[in-house]
Amino acid sequence: MRRNYFWLLSIIGACAIFSSTMSKNPVLPLFADFLGASKEYIGVISAASTIPGILISMPAGVLSDLYGRKRILHIALFVFATAPFMYLIVNELWQLAVVRFYHGVATAIFGPVAMAAVAERYSGDRAARLGLFSSATMVGRMMAPAAGGFLLTLGSFSSVYIACAAGGLIAFILGTFLEDTSPQAPQTERKDYRAVLANKDIMITTSVEACQYFTFGGLETFLPLYAVSVGITPSYIGVIFTIQLVVTLLTKPVMGKLSDSAGRLPSISLGVLLGAISLIIIPYNRHWLALGGAASLYGLGLATVTASTSALVSDLSQGAYGSALGVLSMIMDVGQASGPIITGILISVVSYQAAFLSLACMLVGIGLFFFFAFGRKGETRER
Repeated sequence: MRRNYFWLLSIIGACAIFSSTMSKNPVLPLFADFLGASKEYIGVISAASTIPGILISMPAGVLSDLYGRKRILHIALFVFATAPFMYLIVNELWQLAVVRFYHGVATAIFGPVAMAAVAERYSGDRAARLGLFSSATMVGRMMAPAAGGFLLTLGSFSSVYIACAAGGLIAFILGTFLEDTSPQAPQTERKDYRAVLANKDIMITTSVEACQYFTFGGLETFLPLYAVSVGITPSYIGVIFTIQLVVTLLTKPVMGKLSDSAGRLPSISLGVLLGAISLIIIPYNRHWLALGGAASLYGLGLATVTASTSALVSDLSQGAYGSALGVLSMIMDVGQASGPIITGILISVVSYQAAFLSLACMLVGIGLFFFFAFGRKGETRER
C-alpha cells in the first residue's frame, strides 16, 4: 500500500507540475512582454505566484499534520485544475498578476504537504525517497518547457494554457484515489510547531534553500529574455530548460542517496558551488547548446542542494514533518519571490553579466556560512 501511494502521489505531482510549469516557462515572460510589461514588472509578475508560498505554505503544512494530508492536497489540486482557464481571459498586466497569484496557491500547498507525506513514510532512505519523488514531479517539469515552446511556436498563448488545463484536471481526478494519513494531536503539534521555529539548524538550512531559489527565480525568469536578446527562438529556449531539467531529474535521486550515505553537509556545500559556477558562465554564452550545458550545471547544483535540504529539515523536525517542511517552503518562496524582482532591477541598471555574477556571489556566501555553521559542531543527522 505504501509503495502504491508513493507512485500515485508521484504521478499526481508530475501532472500538476507539468501544468504549472508550462504556464510560466518559457511562456510567462514572453506573454508579459507581449502585454507591454517592462523587465522590472516582468519580475513582479513572475514573483506573484511565489507570494502565496510565503503566506500559505507553513499553515498548509501545519493543517496537514492536524487533519491529514489528503484534505489539504485536494485544495491544491482544485486550484491546479481551475487556474489555467483564467489565463484565457487575461488582456491586462494586472489580471495576469492576479491569476499568477491564484495559481501559486496550488504549489504553495502541494509542495510541503506532499513532501511531508513522503518524509513520514520513509525514514531510513528519506533523502533518496524525497529525491525520487522530486524527480518524478520533474518529469512533468521537464516536459513542460519544450511542450510550451513548441505549442507557442505553432499556435498561440491560448494553446499553451489549454494544455496546462489538461494536466491540472488529470492531477485533480487522480487525487481522489489517494489514501489519507492519521492526523496528529493538536496539542502535540502546537509544541512541535514552536520547536521548528526555534531550531537554529532548521533556520540555517532553510536560508540555504531560500538563496538557492532566489537565484533559480532570477534564472528561470530572465534566461528566456537573455536567450531572445542573442537571437535564440522560443522552441530552442524550451530545449535549454529541458536539458537543465533532465540533468536535475536524473541526478536528484542519486544525490539523495549520496546525502543519505556521505552526509548532508558536503552535499549541500557542493551543490551551491556548482550553481555559482554555472551562473557566472551563463551570460557569456550565445549559442543555445552552450547555454543548455551551462544551465544543466546549474540543474546539477540545484538537485544536489534540494535533495539534502528537505531531508535535513525532516531529520531535525522531531516528527512535525508538515510544519517543518511548510517552514522550509515558506522561506524558500521568500527567496524565489524576491529573486526575479531583484534580478530584473539589476539587469535594467547594469547588465545580464553583472546580475548573474551577483547571484553567484550570493550562493558562494550562503554556502560558506552553512559549511562553517554546521562544520564547527559536526553535522546534525537525526534518524
